[in-house]
Amino acid sequence: MADMDYYKLLGVEKSASPEAIKKAYRKLALKYHPDKNPGDKAAEAKFKEISEAYAVLSDKTKREQYDTFGSAGFHQRFSQEDIFRGFDLNSILRQFGFSATSFGSANGFRASAGPNPFHSIFGHAAGMGGGAAGMGGRGCQGGNCGSQPLKGEDLTYQLTISLEDVLQGTEKTISLRHNGTPQNVAVKIPKGIESGKRLRLPGKGAPSPSGGPAGDLYLKITVEPHQEFQRDGDDLIVEKRIPFSKACLGTEIEVSSLEGRRFKVKVPPGVQQDARLRIKGHGLPSGPIGERGDIYVKIAVQIPQDLSPEQQGIIGKLAEAGL
Repeated sequence: MADMDYYKLLGVEKSASPEAIKKAYRKLALKYHPDKNPGDKAAEAKFKEISEAYAVLSDKTKREQYDTFGSAGFHQRFSQEDIFRGFDLNSILRQFGFSATSFGSANGFRASAGPNPFHSIFGHAAGMGGGAAGMGGRGCQGGNCGSQPLKGEDLTYQLTISLEDVLQGTEKTISLRHNGTPQNVAVKIPKGIESGKRLRLPGKGAPSPSGGPAGDLYLKITVEPHQEFQRDGDDLIVEKRIPFSKACLGTEIEVSSLEGRRFKVKVPPGVQQDARLRIKGHGLPSGPIGERGDIYVKIAVQIPQDLSPEQQGIIGKLAEAGL
């Protein structure tokens, strides 16, 4: 159910009160309970979905986690055993007029003194003996209930790199505190990485509150602006200003690549404002082993604002000549 919206399953708003959530679940449980739909697999599946949704949204801590991290993030942190831990479905259904015994008789199960009557629907999530899941079952064998300790919280760290780092790839050292102890972690930054991308460092997140594995650390990459180049995917754009006369007559300009290589670029006569001239294969790499993009030289034609009398006379003659 990692892609399911628990609020939509119960037909309530995200701001719904605990009472409204309980009322919505009761209504749906009465509709889809297997006692009402003997042998109906679709109703059974729906009953499982709404019960899982209620198990999360009726628990303050789990609901906060679900609201904070969203469905996908929540299910990375909570297994189904975790979801149903502390959720006494038998007790809840008895409030609604159902019981484990009636459920069992309608579906070929024995009552709670035997195997968990909800086990065929909920699997081992409902079989966490000793009441760990609060569902009246004895599914634990040899003291192993199949549940795993909660994983620690994932953390996000902002890491700013230069455009040169994107070109060459680099290694950065970041300082973290792990279990209260300062720790330096070396991180390899691959070529061609873009702003907004995340790099995952397994086990470098927060420690587990219950002795499980630590969470992961995600490095969110930001590429700082460059003083000369603008990035456009794998291409680089550099602006070059030329006088109006050179735009008319044509010229040659010098352009340096990001790594400092120099190129002579011919500007054709009559070039227009914002025209782009390409230097092929000297942009940014397309990933760690991909080919490089291009450099585009963007032409900016300088229109003079203050003319000397001599220049005004020349421009006047050009105007008379139809230019």
